[in-house]
Amino acid sequence: MLFKYKGFDKSGKRTKGTVTANTLEEAGQKLRNQGIYYEQITPTKSFSLESLTQRQMPGEMLAAFSHELSSYLGSGMTILTAIKLLENQHEGEKRYVSFLNSLKTMIDEGQTLYHALKTQKVYRLPEFYLQSLKVAGEGGKMVEVLTNMAAFFSSQNKVKAQVKGAMVYPAVIFVVAIGIISFLLVSVVPKIVGVFEDTDQALPRITQIVVASSDFLIANYLYLLGALIALTALFKLAYAKIYRFHRMIDALMLKVPMIGTLIQNHELSRFSYILSLMLSSGVAYAQAVQLAKETFGNYALKDLFEEASQKVLEGNKLSNSLQLSKGVPLKRNFMQSLALGEESSEVASVLGNLSVLYAEENDEKLKILLSLLNPFMMLLIGGFVGIIIAAMMLPIFTMTQGLK
Repeated sequence: MLFKYKGFDKSGKRTKGTVTANTLEEAGQKLRNQGIYYEQITPTKSFSLESLTQRQMPGEMLAAFSHELSSYLGSGMTILTAIKLLENQHEGEKRYVSFLNSLKTMIDEGQTLYHALKTQKVYRLPEFYLQSLKVAGEGGKMVEVLTNMAAFFSSQNKVKAQVKGAMVYPAVIFVVAIGIISFLLVSVVPKIVGVFEDTDQALPRITQIVVASSDFLIANYLYLLGALIALTALFKLAYAKIYRFHRMIDALMLKVPMIGTLIQNHELSRFSYILSLMLSSGVAYAQAVQLAKETFGNYALKDLFEEASQKVLEGNKLSNSLQLSKGVPLKRNFMQSLALGEESSEVASVLGNLSVLYAEENDEKLKILLSLLNPFMMLLIGGFVGIIIAAMMLPIFTMTQGLK
């Protein structure tokens, strides 16, 4: 695998290039052996047939696979028998069956479950998931780790479903509002304006603004729609392909009141759970931190933990490394809990409890946010519609007063 890096050489000069390695840790070690102090190291995205056909395994599918496999293994079945049984149960799901068939073939040839999952070409799997199973296989904790992984991915899917479900009502209200306002500006306002023009009456300022907005929308609605679609597509493309832009947006989101807290709670909860799980499975602390940081979806937080994890590889504590790293300020109770866990050698237990705490805190905050969002949107919609109606009614009142 090819990795790109940026950093400094022994003389202090800036340097960049590529290095070949199997993992990010191996790439970092190779650079250190060459006397290169890197600031950033990322895997390159090469074009291949595999990259077109292989895709990330959905969270709900990974949860189901882990749960079913742990149940069969817990009942005393061998891994090969369990995979065959899974294949028979999912005959109608072609891609999933292809995935299971690949595992069955390699395991039948004597490969471990870790190696089979690592080398199959149907789905991409999270690295922390693979490494946890590797250690679990070596330590005889496969059923326990699979059960915990199933619980983790199930909880993540539950959170996603909860957020999506909660946003349906506000989204519908927003679309309806846009439709109502557009209808008033395009269809109703021009007809009423025609009446005012016949009277040669001077229109109030608010009416002039609404009429001008109506005329602009009617004359340019196609351009506005095209610009909106283009800007949305451009934003998504930049967010997906440009690292610095992605990181900048993620950093800004963390500063938004309440939203930023929800994001940081979710990210730290996921990191804490995975780190706790891997430590409980027997993964070495430095390696567990390296793998757990890959769970971050927010690039600003990921960069912060990336920098700190390099210091952990050098023998430093994660809590101290995070304090020395520059970037997003982390929650105080997370830093204190992490430091306490490292001092008492109970990091797994402390972070496991902290993960539950953050999940519960997010549930409460999400309910509060949604309870505030709905009336706010109704007020906003009512305000816009009220302005349009007031703008149309004011000239009528003025005409009525003139007739008396």
